[in-house]
Amino acid sequence: VTRALALLDRLAEARQPLPLARLAAGLELPKSSVHGLCTTLLALGYLRRHADGSFSIGPRVMSLADAFIAGTGVSQEFAALWAEAGEVPDETVVLAILNGADVVYVATRSGTRPLGLSFNIGMRLPAYLAASGKAMLAHLGDGPLRRLLAGRALAPMAQRDGPTFDALLGELADVRANGYSVDDEGVREGVYCIGAPVFDGRGDVVAGIGMCLQKSPRQLAARDVQRRHVIDVAARLTHRLGGKPP
Repeated sequence: VTRALALLDRLAEARQPLPLARLAAGLELPKSSVHGLCTTLLALGYLRRHADGSFSIGPRVMSLADAFIAGTGVSQEFAALWAEAGEVPDETVVLAILNGADVVYVATRSGTRPLGLSFNIGMRLPAYLAASGKAMLAHLGDGPLRRLLAGRALAPMAQRDGPTFDALLGELADVRANGYSVDDEGVREGVYCIGAPVFDGRGDVVAGIGMCLQKSPRQLAARDVQRRHVIDVAARLTHRLGGKPP
């Protein structure tokens, strides 16, 4: 079981199909053992094989993701918040949680203005780049943050350099002071995102709220309004969870 899950984790981290040889090398296992694991996972639907013989994550994992999301209290409260308020935001609002050093989108509330970006449930992004991720990382504490990112290259996604660890620490200090975070084209060129943290009754950060705007003059002119909206949604969700913003 440990080897099979390590194989799935390796493919999830790669975000692209991998051949058997690279999987075996990355897992430091014999090719014969990895071939057996792939054959079993393929038969069960947890992997799929491509024409060139490489493997990627299969559709069966979505049932596990759906079951997890259904049992996550914060996603249920996020849905209830919008249902009770009866409002539709201008821009799509996303709810994300930390999974290792990544954020995973667990719920969305579609806005009235389509951005042209895909906000799929289960979508993963590096937490140190995404606005919702930085909103959560800022409240982990220095020790847990260093352990979480230890040995991980802070690689970029858009056409710019990734942050250094010291620069990230400085940015997260600003997030704590301001109550919100910003991703200015760190994930995608031409996109500006705002994030805010969500806390539970113990004062622990449990999720992040995010909203993305195109960097057009019209949308950027409204970012102060949207920033207040993101902070307000995070505060309301925190209240529903019995928490209190710091």
